[in-house]
Amino acid sequence: MFEQDDADRGQVGIGTLIVFIAMVLVAAIAAGVLVNTAGFLQATAEDAGQESVDKVTNRLDVVSTHGMVNDSDPKTIDNLNLTVRMAAGSGSVNLNTTTIKYLSGTTAETLTLNDTASSAGSASFDNTTDDEFIATSLDGTDNSFPVLDEQSDRYEIRINTSIVEGTTANGTQTGDTVKLDITTQSGGTSQVILTMPQQLAGNEDGDPVPL
Repeated sequence: MFEQDDADRGQVGIGTLIVFIAMVLVAAIAAGVLVNTAGFLQATAEDAGQESVDKVTNRLDVVSTHGMVNDSDPKTIDNLNLTVRMAAGSGSVNLNTTTIKYLSGTTAETLTLNDTASSAGSASFDNTTDDEFIATSLDGTDNSFPVLDEQSDRYEIRINTSIVEGTTANGTQTGDTVKLDITTQSGGTSQVILTMPQQLAGNEDGDPVPL
Protein backbone atom coordinates (compact mmCIF):
# COMPACT_ATOMS: atom_id res chain seq x y z
CA MET A 1 0.00 0.00 0.00
CA PHE A 2 2.86 2.38 0.90
CA GLU A 3 6.07 2.49 -1.16
CA GLN A 4 9.39 2.77 0.76
CA ASP A 5 12.04 5.07 -0.68
CA ASP A 6 15.48 3.79 0.40
CA ALA A 7 17.41 6.18 -1.90
CA ASP A 8 17.38 9.06 0.63
CA ARG A 9 18.60 6.81 3.40
CA GLY A 10 21.58 5.75 1.29
CA GLN A 11 22.50 9.35 0.53
CA VAL A 12 22.35 10.29 4.23
CA GLY A 13 24.56 7.32 5.13
CA ILE A 14 27.21 8.25 2.55
CA GLY A 15 27.26 11.89 3.71
CA THR A 16 27.70 10.82 7.32
CA LEU A 17 30.52 8.49 6.32
CA ILE A 18 32.29 11.28 4.41
CA VAL A 19 32.02 13.61 7.39
CA PHE A 20 33.30 10.87 9.70
CA ILE A 21 36.30 10.16 7.47
CA ALA A 22 37.07 13.87 7.24
CA MET A 23 36.98 14.15 11.04
CA VAL A 24 39.32 11.18 11.37
CA LEU A 25 41.75 12.72 8.87
CA VAL A 26 41.70 16.08 10.65
CA ALA A 27 42.26 14.36 14.01
CA ALA A 28 45.14 12.34 12.57
CA ILE A 29 46.78 15.45 11.13
CA ALA A 30 46.32 17.33 14.40
CA ALA A 31 47.78 14.40 16.35
CA GLY A 32 50.79 14.31 14.01
CA VAL A 33 51.40 18.03 14.53
CA LEU A 34 51.14 17.62 18.30
CA VAL A 35 53.54 14.67 18.31
CA ASN A 36 56.07 16.55 16.17
CA THR A 37 55.77 19.66 18.35
CA ALA A 38 56.17 17.62 21.52
CA GLY A 39 59.27 15.93 20.09
CA PHE A 40 60.78 19.28 19.07
CA LEU A 41 60.09 20.78 22.51
CA GLN A 42 61.61 17.75 24.23
CA ALA A 43 64.76 17.94 22.10
CA THR A 44 65.04 21.68 22.72
CA ALA A 45 64.59 21.19 26.46
CA GLU A 46 67.25 18.47 26.53
CA ASP A 47 69.70 20.68 24.62
CA ALA A 48 69.03 23.63 26.90
CA GLY A 49 69.43 21.42 29.95
CA GLN A 50 72.74 20.03 28.70
CA GLU A 51 74.01 23.52 27.93
CA SER A 52 73.09 24.63 31.45
CA VAL A 53 74.91 21.64 32.95
CA ASP A 54 77.97 22.32 30.79
CA LYS A 55 78.10 25.95 31.91
CA VAL A 56 78.21 24.81 35.53
CA THR A 57 80.55 21.82 35.23
CA ASN A 58 82.76 22.40 32.17
CA ARG A 59 85.10 24.96 33.66
CA LEU A 60 88.54 25.30 35.19
CA ASP A 61 89.49 25.30 38.86
CA VAL A 62 92.38 27.57 39.84
CA VAL A 63 94.59 25.57 42.19
CA SER A 64 97.20 28.22 43.05
CA THR A 65 98.42 31.66 41.99
CA HIS A 66 101.65 33.63 42.26
CA GLY A 67 103.35 36.60 40.63
CA MET A 68 106.89 37.35 39.47
CA VAL A 69 108.72 40.49 40.57
CA ASN A 70 110.01 43.03 38.07
CA ASP A 71 112.98 44.89 39.58
CA SER A 72 111.92 48.24 38.14
CA ASP A 73 111.59 51.51 40.02
CA PRO A 74 109.19 51.12 41.67
CA LYS A 75 109.07 47.29 41.76
CA THR A 76 106.07 45.71 40.04
CA ILE A 77 104.52 42.32 39.30
CA ASP A 78 105.02 41.66 35.60
CA ASN A 79 103.94 38.02 35.37
CA LEU A 80 100.79 36.36 36.74
CA ASN A 81 100.91 32.56 37.03
CA LEU A 82 97.83 30.41 37.61
CA THR A 83 97.87 26.64 38.05
CA VAL A 84 94.60 25.20 36.73
CA ARG A 85 92.85 21.85 36.48
CA MET A 86 89.47 20.55 35.30
CA ALA A 87 86.62 21.23 37.74
CA ALA A 88 84.94 18.24 39.35
CA GLY A 89 82.59 16.60 36.85
CA SER A 90 83.94 18.66 33.97
CA GLY A 91 84.44 17.35 30.47
CA SER A 92 87.57 18.12 28.47
CA VAL A 93 88.62 21.78 28.38
CA ASN A 94 90.57 23.15 25.43
CA LEU A 95 92.68 26.21 26.21
CA ASN A 96 92.59 27.14 22.52
CA THR A 97 88.88 27.91 22.90
CA THR A 98 89.18 29.39 26.40
CA THR A 99 89.20 33.14 26.97
CA ILE A 100 90.36 35.20 29.93
CA LYS A 101 88.74 38.56 30.65
CA TYR A 102 91.47 40.69 32.24
CA LEU A 103 90.29 43.72 34.22
CA SER A 104 92.47 46.02 36.30
CA GLY A 105 92.11 49.62 37.40
CA THR A 106 93.50 50.85 34.08
CA THR A 107 93.13 48.01 31.57
CA ALA A 108 90.40 45.74 30.19
CA GLU A 109 91.39 43.02 27.71
CA THR A 110 90.06 39.68 26.50
CA LEU A 111 92.98 37.27 26.27
CA THR A 112 93.28 34.16 24.13
CA LEU A 113 95.95 31.45 24.03
CA ASN A 114 99.05 32.01 21.93
CA ASP A 115 99.38 28.38 20.88
CA THR A 116 102.66 28.99 19.07
CA ALA A 117 104.38 30.35 22.19
CA SER A 118 102.88 27.64 24.43
CA SER A 119 103.81 23.99 24.64
CA ALA A 120 103.59 20.91 26.84
CA GLY A 121 107.17 21.37 28.00
CA SER A 122 107.87 25.11 28.04
CA ALA A 123 106.37 28.48 27.19
CA SER A 124 107.78 31.85 26.18
CA PHE A 125 106.34 35.36 25.98
CA ASP A 126 108.37 36.03 22.83
CA ASN A 127 106.17 37.52 20.09
CA THR A 128 103.03 37.63 22.27
CA THR A 129 100.66 40.60 22.12
CA ASP A 130 98.58 42.47 24.69
CA ASP A 131 95.55 40.22 24.11
CA GLU A 132 97.24 36.85 24.61
CA PHE A 133 98.27 34.48 27.39
CA ILE A 134 100.57 31.46 27.26
CA ALA A 135 100.35 28.08 28.96
CA THR A 136 102.39 25.01 29.65
CA SER A 137 101.81 21.54 31.07
CA LEU A 138 103.47 21.19 34.47
CA ASP A 139 104.51 17.59 33.84
CA GLY A 140 105.87 18.46 30.39
CA THR A 141 104.73 15.17 28.83
CA ASP A 142 101.01 15.72 28.21
CA ASN A 143 100.31 14.54 24.66
CA SER A 144 96.84 16.13 24.74
CA PHE A 145 98.15 19.68 25.39
CA PRO A 146 96.51 22.21 25.27
CA VAL A 147 93.44 20.11 26.14
CA LEU A 148 92.87 19.14 29.76
CA ASP A 149 91.18 15.75 29.54
CA GLU A 150 92.04 14.13 32.88
CA GLN A 151 91.59 15.24 36.49
CA SER A 152 95.30 14.74 37.03
CA ASP A 153 96.24 17.30 34.36
CA ARG A 154 97.80 20.50 35.70
CA TYR A 155 98.51 23.42 33.38
CA GLU A 156 100.07 26.76 34.23
CA ILE A 157 98.53 29.83 32.63
CA ARG A 158 100.87 32.83 32.41
CA ILE A 159 99.89 36.44 31.78
CA ASN A 160 102.57 39.07 31.18
CA THR A 161 101.14 42.21 32.76
CA SER A 162 103.96 44.35 31.29
CA ILE A 163 102.55 43.53 27.85
CA VAL A 164 98.86 43.66 28.79
CA GLU A 165 99.12 46.86 30.83
CA GLY A 166 101.58 48.46 28.40
CA THR A 167 105.37 48.46 28.40
CA THR A 168 105.62 51.81 30.24
CA ALA A 169 103.79 50.35 33.23
CA ASN A 170 106.26 47.46 33.74
CA GLY A 171 103.36 45.40 35.07
CA THR A 172 100.94 45.87 37.95
CA GLN A 173 101.80 48.13 40.87
CA THR A 174 101.80 47.19 44.57
CA GLY A 175 98.28 47.17 45.96
CA ASP A 176 96.64 46.87 42.52
CA THR A 177 93.81 44.39 41.98
CA VAL A 178 93.31 42.30 38.85
CA LYS A 179 90.10 40.36 38.18
CA LEU A 180 90.24 37.41 35.79
CA ASP A 181 87.16 35.68 34.34
CA ILE A 182 88.25 32.38 32.75
CA THR A 183 85.55 31.18 30.33
CA THR A 184 85.61 27.83 28.51
CA GLN A 185 84.00 27.10 25.14
CA SER A 186 80.81 25.79 26.77
CA GLY A 187 80.41 28.99 28.79
CA GLY A 188 81.62 27.75 32.17
CA THR A 189 83.31 30.63 34.00
CA SER A 190 85.74 30.75 36.91
CA GLN A 191 86.52 34.10 38.52
CA VAL A 192 89.81 34.93 40.20
CA ILE A 193 90.62 38.19 41.99
CA LEU A 194 94.33 38.81 42.51
CA THR A 195 95.68 41.54 44.78
CA MET A 196 99.29 42.58 44.38
CA PRO A 197 101.40 42.70 47.58
CA GLN A 198 101.41 46.02 49.42
CA GLN A 199 105.20 46.14 49.32
CA LEU A 200 107.91 44.30 47.43
CA ALA A 201 111.00 45.57 49.26
CA GLY A 202 113.63 42.87 49.61
CA ASN A 203 112.44 40.93 46.56
CA GLU A 204 114.78 40.51 43.62
CA ASP A 205 113.97 40.49 39.92
CA GLY A 206 112.16 37.26 39.01
CA ASP A 207 111.31 36.32 42.60
CA PRO A 208 107.91 34.60 42.98
CA VAL A 209 105.43 36.09 45.43
CA PRO A 210 102.05 34.65 46.50
CA LEU A 211 98.90 36.41 45.32
